[in-house]
Amino acid sequence: MALLVLATLFTGCVGNGGETTPTPTTAPSVQSISVTGSTTVLPIAQKAAESYMDANAYADIQVSGGGSGAGVQAVCEGTADIGMASRDLKAAEKEKYPDLVQYVVARDGIAVIVNPAVAVNSLTIEQIKAIYTGETKNWKELGGSDMTIVVIGRDSSSGTREFFSEKVMEKADYVSTQLEKNSNGAVKQTVAQTPGSIGYVGLGYLDATVKALKIDADGKSVEPSIETVTSGDYPIARTLNMFTKGEASGLSKDYLDYILSPAGQKIVEEEGFVSA
Repeated sequence: MALLVLATLFTGCVGNGGETTPTPTTAPSVQSISVTGSTTVLPIAQKAAESYMDANAYADIQVSGGGSGAGVQAVCEGTADIGMASRDLKAAEKEKYPDLVQYVVARDGIAVIVNPAVAVNSLTIEQIKAIYTGETKNWKELGGSDMTIVVIGRDSSSGTREFFSEKVMEKADYVSTQLEKNSNGAVKQTVAQTPGSIGYVGLGYLDATVKALKIDADGKSVEPSIETVTSGDYPIARTLNMFTKGEASGLSKDYLDYILSPAGQKIVEEEGFVSA
C-alpha cells in the first residue's frame, strides 16, 4: 500500500521544454525549469526568477549565463527549457531550429564605454569601427591625450558581439589584439581597470567605474540611456529575447507571463533596461 501511495505522489508527465507537470495530488509538487544564455538578459531573468519563486513555493527556476549562442543551442537540444539571447536568431538557427518561439522581454542599448581617464566624451559609429578594426590606435587621433587604445570585446558566443558586429562593424574583422571577454561584467571590470581601454556593454551594466561615451549621429551627441532608447534617438539599440522550443507551457509559460506582466516589466526597468 505504501509503495502505491509513493507512486501516486511522484508520477507525472513531461511537458513542453522538458519541465515536469505533476498529476494532481493532495500535496503540491515542486516544478523545475532551467533558463540559460545571454549575460545581458541574465540579471532580468535572475531577479524575475527570485520574485516569482518568492510568491510560488512550488517553483524552482535555475538561471545561468553562457552567452546567447549557448542559450539558443541549449533550448533546442533540450538541456534548457528557456534560452536567453541578446540578439535575434541567425538565419542558420532559424533553418536548423524552425520550432523556436521568440518572446521579446525587454529592449536595450549597447553602451560604448572607456576607462574614466580617457579624455574623449563622444565618438561617431565610424570612429568606433575604426578603433575596433585597428585603423585608429591612439586616443590623440580622436582629440584625446597621447595614449594607446586597448580594445576590449566579447567572445564569439556573445549575442552582444553579434549585434555589435552587424550594427557597428558592418561585418568587418576585429583587430587581432582585441581582448575577448565572456560577459558584460568582465568587459566592464577590464575597462575600469585598464588605462586607455574601450569596450561595450548593455545599459544595465553602466556604473561610475566606467565612462559611457555619447554617440555622434545626425548632428547631435546622444548618450546611452533608457530615455534615448525609448525615443529611438540612440542608434545602437536592440531587443532582448527568450526562446522556447514550441509554445511555452507549464512553469515556463507562467514564468514568461510574469516577466511580461507589469510586475515583471518593472524588474526590467529596475535593472536598467527598457520595457518591452
